[in-house]
Amino acid sequence: MAKRVHEVWKGRNKFFLGGRLIFGPDARSMLATLMLIIVPVIIFCVFVARHLRHEFSSYNAGYAILVVAIIFTIYVLVLLLRTSSRDPGIVPRNSHPPEEVRYESSASMEVGGRQTPNLHFPRTKEVMVNGIPVKVKYCDTCMLYRPPRCSHCSICNNCVEHFDHHCPWVGQCIGLRNYRYFFCFVASATLLCIYVFAISAFYIKVLMDDYQSTVWKAMKESPASVILMVYCFISLWFVGGLTGFHLYLISSNQTTYENFRYRADTRINVYDHGCINNFLEVFCTKVKPSKNNFRAFVQEEAQRSTTFPATREAEAEDTGDRRMKVEDDMDIGGDLLKISQRHNIEDIEADIRSRGSDVPHHNSSEADSALGSDRRGPAVQPDTWHSSWGRSSGSWEIATEVVGTNSNVMEIKSHATPKEEYQ
Repeated sequence: MAKRVHEVWKGRNKFFLGGRLIFGPDARSMLATLMLIIVPVIIFCVFVARHLRHEFSSYNAGYAILVVAIIFTIYVLVLLLRTSSRDPGIVPRNSHPPEEVRYESSASMEVGGRQTPNLHFPRTKEVMVNGIPVKVKYCDTCMLYRPPRCSHCSICNNCVEHFDHHCPWVGQCIGLRNYRYFFCFVASATLLCIYVFAISAFYIKVLMDDYQSTVWKAMKESPASVILMVYCFISLWFVGGLTGFHLYLISSNQTTYENFRYRADTRINVYDHGCINNFLEVFCTKVKPSKNNFRAFVQEEAQRSTTFPATREAEAEDTGDRRMKVEDDMDIGGDLLKISQRHNIEDIEADIRSRGSDVPHHNSSEADSALGSDRRGPAVQPDTWHSSWGRSSGSWEIATEVVGTNSNVMEIKSHATPKEEYQ
């Protein structure tokens, strides 16, 4: 039975309602945020707003205090849900490296049972943003070059466009598709704290007038108001400071990640379009659709053949030639391995010349030149033959080392090193 995308998702996200809601791996932290919002509001409605229902006689205006608190709290919770339960702008990862990367990294070797690719492809490349070149990095996990302002979140294990930060309070990355809701949530929470603080202080004032008492006696009459005022005052330092900080980021078109990482740099911000345009970009542009359909069925990817810039005919010829070449080189390696056990230089020369019909001309001449150089001195440069099977078969690298031991005796070592099969 075919599975859906969210069932085989490689990130650490958590899905609910059949992939309709996507949360971060720390989604439980959002429950703590819910409690920090709901519990104080319940206390406020029961011990403060309820006693102010009849404080304003005309049109029962006192009920508005209770209604505003409830509606505004629901609005804040909706923004929280919109922030934490939607795709923040995840870039779909590739199942294979890009073609230019695969072509450069086709040669790899087996080390300790692990495939270790040769990273000879460019780790960064430049793209033009507003007429200015900007470097983008290659992501080994997602196997793609990240778009500008994109970063890989180590918590969610996803590349996120316009990555701002990973917020533990909402249990989700903040990026291109949910930054607007995140800012509105933080700003609304700030206004809710101000509202609860102001009404609680007002209720203390009402108690002072009713009982003709001092502020201390009024506070004893309503300890819940005092607790709410202290709680809202502390919360304002967090959500209020966060709101002010993000107002600055929006005005200068920065992200939290960019501000902390490039704060000391004197580079020009290529994304800054002016304060007004920056605000319009965040609040007055259409949210881009998600690049992922988490409810779609996974289609088994057809095994695609590896293609390179050469034609298929050229590849076939090249593969055949290389197979013949590696067979010849393996014969040479075997012969030299047997010869290395001889102890007379004349026997070595005779054995190599006797096999001249089996060894390619250029290889035998190279061996002769190596032997001749041994007569001239004890130090001989090693001569190495390299061969490679085709792209679709295993590869061997055969190397011979000619080491001079004395004027009459020479030791020739041969070894074959397997290279990993190209996938």
